[in-house]
Amino acid sequence: MDVKQLIAKYEQSMIDDLAKLISIDSTMGEAQENAPFGIGPKKALDEALLQCDNLGFKTKNIDNYAGYAEIGEGEQLVGVLAHLDVVPVGDGWNTNPFELTIKDNVMYGRGVSDDKGAAIASMYALKIIKDLGIPLNKRVRLILGTNEESGSLCLKHYVEKEGHIDLGFTPDGNFPGVFGEKGSFGGRFYSKNTKIKDIQGGHTVNIVCDDCTIKIEKNSYSCKKLQDYFNNLNIKYSIEEDNNDVVINVKGVAAHASRPSLGVNAISHLLNGLKQAGFQDPFVDYYLSHIGINNDGEGLGLKISDQYGSLTLNNGIIKMEDGVISGSIDIRYPVTYTAKQILELVDKYLDSENGYIEVVHVGEPLFFQVDSPLVSALVKAYRSVTNDNDSQPMTMGGGTYAKGINNCIAFGCGFPDVDYHIHDANEFLPIEELKLQTEIYVEAIKNLLEV
Repeated sequence: MDVKQLIAKYEQSMIDDLAKLISIDSTMGEAQENAPFGIGPKKALDEALLQCDNLGFKTKNIDNYAGYAEIGEGEQLVGVLAHLDVVPVGDGWNTNPFELTIKDNVMYGRGVSDDKGAAIASMYALKIIKDLGIPLNKRVRLILGTNEESGSLCLKHYVEKEGHIDLGFTPDGNFPGVFGEKGSFGGRFYSKNTKIKDIQGGHTVNIVCDDCTIKIEKNSYSCKKLQDYFNNLNIKYSIEEDNNDVVINVKGVAAHASRPSLGVNAISHLLNGLKQAGFQDPFVDYYLSHIGINNDGEGLGLKISDQYGSLTLNNGIIKMEDGVISGSIDIRYPVTYTAKQILELVDKYLDSENGYIEVVHVGEPLFFQVDSPLVSALVKAYRSVTNDNDSQPMTMGGGTYAKGINNCIAFGCGFPDVDYHIHDANEFLPIEELKLQTEIYVEAIKNLLEV
């Protein structure tokens, strides 16, 4: 049998194994004994390692932070790094997000694309290499993490225990390969100079906020102007009044924080709409001058770009507690800038009369030369399988495991110009693409064995 025939043979098994992983809600939960990121991620790891055992691989569970499946012998190690945790599901699903649903040969479910589907494709790529008896001059290890969406502490623990890899990829980006990942800046803004009585919105820092609710004094704005603002932008909203107050809810559109322009931020448009409707408030002024609605960081002195892309900014969460409003800032900055440069640019914007920003973390970008042996080997694999010589390797705003381990880039699982609704409702993956991923990963591993 050749690779395509083996993929056809294992197609139903791949779908069945993926369905088992999708049925597990592996959103990060409260840490428990032997479950550092909650019960769900642990269950997903247990299930994935059981599947790898059943396929005949050597497996190891690393303190329930991560695990791996391995084939081959040798001192050098080729690593394939996938993650089993998922982001919260949010609203708007047409199917049960924790039940693999197939319609017209397209699979739906949370994690089907990010990143459980890629884990299955990688798992069966190893199985096919083993079945074909391809000579292995290096060990090939599928590393499965459980905390990628919430900080990648799983990979940090893995590296502390097992070390780095010699070459590898993480199927958590795009084809034909990602040779650079933007640097990251995480912060929180705070303000107590406000007339707002309550505001709550968002689920996760790295997702565009798709739902926000505010409570303010009833006669503090023009209802008609606010309605006109929302209606002109086709933004869904509701307004409920009582004797003294009004509660306004806005529905936005979720998207990954690395590409906030694909979403509609409910927080930003709610506050901007109120400003346009005459609501006078120091915090609203602070938010719109520092964060705003354009996602470009201009209000923090960070409207910058390089030849590979521009800085992006996302506010994913806002809340009010004990009269203090706080919210998240998720910035992805260009790959040729440094953390030091970003801190110097933003410094004078951190403190102001109506609010201040706390820097939570600043991470350096990842950057490989596009003609490096690692990038070249992977791009070659993609092109040889797909015959797509037009799509070019890229940089991206999303951060992956590649930043936490040596000699690794993101490679797949997304195909060019497809929006899989990652981090949004109705996440999907065509069955044919799952099979194509598997074929590409077989070829990629073969190429890395020759580097």
